[in-house]
Amino acid sequence: MAAKKVIISCAITGSIHTPSMSPHLPVTPDDIAKSALGAAEAGAAIVHLHARDPKDGRPDQSPEAFEPFLKVIKQASNVVVNLTTGGSPYMPVEERVRPAERWKPEVASLNMGSMNFGLFPMLKRYKEFQYDWEQPMLEGSHDLVFRNSFKDIRYALETLNPSGARYEFECYDTSHLHNLHYFWKEGLVNGPLFIQTCFGLLGGIGSHPDEVMHMKRTADRLFGDQYRWSVLAAGAAQMKVAAMAAAMGGHVRVGLEDSLWLDKGKLAKTNADQVMRVRQIIEGLGLEVASPDEAREILALKGGDKVGF
Repeated sequence: MAAKKVIISCAITGSIHTPSMSPHLPVTPDDIAKSALGAAEAGAAIVHLHARDPKDGRPDQSPEAFEPFLKVIKQASNVVVNLTTGGSPYMPVEERVRPAERWKPEVASLNMGSMNFGLFPMLKRYKEFQYDWEQPMLEGSHDLVFRNSFKDIRYALETLNPSGARYEFECYDTSHLHNLHYFWKEGLVNGPLFIQTCFGLLGGIGSHPDEVMHMKRTADRLFGDQYRWSVLAAGAAQMKVAAMAAAMGGHVRVGLEDSLWLDKGKLAKTNADQVMRVRQIIEGLGLEVASPDEAREILALKGGDKVGF
């Protein structure tokens, strides 16, 4: 029965949006913990977590930065914790993998290919910044390649596989699906594969329905019944793509990492706002939302009692 339910993942803060873009972006450990717990209460079975420096909101991929909110979330909720290995696209893979290596979550994200990573279009909307790192970070993406080479991916897998973690395979284009297929055939990853197809970021595939269908058809051909399909979409496409995927039998990801907005011109005040909105869409389609334990069954996770926090 769990296989018929829709998993909602919620990406709480990410590393792309900066504090000046929204007063509601979680920055401090307390912000991140409260926002994650609110998303879980609203119906998210999985929370996807990054850390930030509480002083200025810049991405912080030190394992110590994750500890305060991981323990609070663990003690207060049964939600599945998914730790980023994406960190920031400006970081090397060794730095990005450290939190998951240290804390041994049930799920770790894993980007499946190198790509141009264009954040600079946001400079058309945002002109004033609170902290001195924000504008240069966005400007720097004119010449940013988010490196995820075969060597990098193999390093992440060989580092994290012994922990029993499974992966949210983030695929921003069809080539990333083929990269994942290579590692699957090599035996470095096992099914069921949790494939997050990502739409609408400049440098990756777009968010048109034809492109969503193309990614789904490619994954079906490569992986058959050995994968579980989920989607995320950036900005205004977030809910449209989620609705399409849910209607097609897929799972969904929302959250302030992917979009700061709830409606046109209206910022989401919490991650829970977006979770509740996508839950309304799912239930409006006559579908049910998966609980954390049902998500564990669908994705064959090791269980919350086997993490390192």
